[in-house]
Amino acid sequence: MKKLVSSVLAASMVLSLAACGSTATTSESSASSSEATASASAATGESAGSGSYTGTPIKIGGIGPITGAAAVYGNAVKNAEELAVKEINAANGSDVFEWQFEDDENDAEKSVNAYNTLKDWGMQILAGPVTTTPSVAVAAETVNDNMFMLTPSASSLSVILNDANDESTARGNVFQVCFTDPNQGVASADYIADNGLPTKIGVIYDSSDAYSSGIYDKFKAEAETKGLEIVAAEAFTADNKSDLSTQLAKCQEAGAELVFLPIYYQEASQILIAADKIGYEPEFFGCDGMDGILSIEGFDTSLAEGLMLLTPFAADAQDEKTQAFVSAYEAAYGETPNQFAADAYDVIYSIYQAVLAGGINGDMDASEICDALKTQFTSMTFDGLTGTGMTWDATGAISKNPKAVVIKDGAYAAM
Repeated sequence: MKKLVSSVLAASMVLSLAACGSTATTSESSASSSEATASASAATGESAGSGSYTGTPIKIGGIGPITGAAAVYGNAVKNAEELAVKEINAANGSDVFEWQFEDDENDAEKSVNAYNTLKDWGMQILAGPVTTTPSVAVAAETVNDNMFMLTPSASSLSVILNDANDESTARGNVFQVCFTDPNQGVASADYIADNGLPTKIGVIYDSSDAYSSGIYDKFKAEAETKGLEIVAAEAFTADNKSDLSTQLAKCQEAGAELVFLPIYYQEASQILIAADKIGYEPEFFGCDGMDGILSIEGFDTSLAEGLMLLTPFAADAQDEKTQAFVSAYEAAYGETPNQFAADAYDVIYSIYQAVLAGGINGDMDASEICDALKTQFTSMTFDGLTGTGMTWDATGAISKNPKAVVIKDGAYAAM
């Protein structure tokens, strides 16, 4: 059986990391207090049931892939946003939020179309999109409208910055709950070097994807400073990923003892299957895009045994917030939530905290709400599922501590 290792960080490190991609179609859903669960205050530690919001409900729109290859991400986000809105509305005793979600199929053009559909509906705050490429496209639109955008999982710096290499070019209205990409590469190289893992490294990455290539670029730079030898760096693209056995074979031929996979779980599963077929057993080291690998239909999950993931959330954690959220989510949707669900849940609850603190209400227009939320998010501290003491800087990037999970006996377990 293969041994897989993924980037893990000491709890004391504060990073910006996460996973994302791109795609789009239109699907609507709304939430009201009548369907709420009772876990709101337990899951957030907030006094959600204080009934302190009165006035016109605020319209929150969500965008993400609920069909297509990235649907495992989008459906998790959709479900968690819906759950949070229902909880908040029920605990408040009257509706705080109206909510509608649009499918973008992980496609940039369709995501922009979804954004326009939500604007026509009257959206005042955007909770999304889910994946990076659509988020970059939609972020540009939100700047023009001065619409507040908080993405749960679109992790590229290009989402929050006009120039990903220059923090002074922050869009200003776009914020992230997820960790950003570059530090995943740095953290991965540091972990490999600091924990005695093999130093002859092969890398397989998607050069056409901002998430994958962004992590690889930072990993490569940090590896050089840490004395790690990248013996093979094999790229593929979105148009050429049906068979990744060639890239894997080149890593094997180069003598790679560890293969770093800053890619999504679909492509990673192909590589694990191919490695099993040829008897190649390096250590595999992945990033948070691996989350979802256990849900692939027909995939032999034993190949992922031992895989560790850098993640802000572990569903089997024993703290009260996590247990309340997992119980409510499983009861509502019949499955265990992943990190994307947890991040999305924190999106809604952090907005709720800012709404209460800033005296924001649905009678304000979207631009007024955006300005008020920017003030709140750059000054508040938020305790949620994916971290305590979370803060945001002026660029919209979040600071929080990551957690690590390991796949054990076919399930995610807290490290």
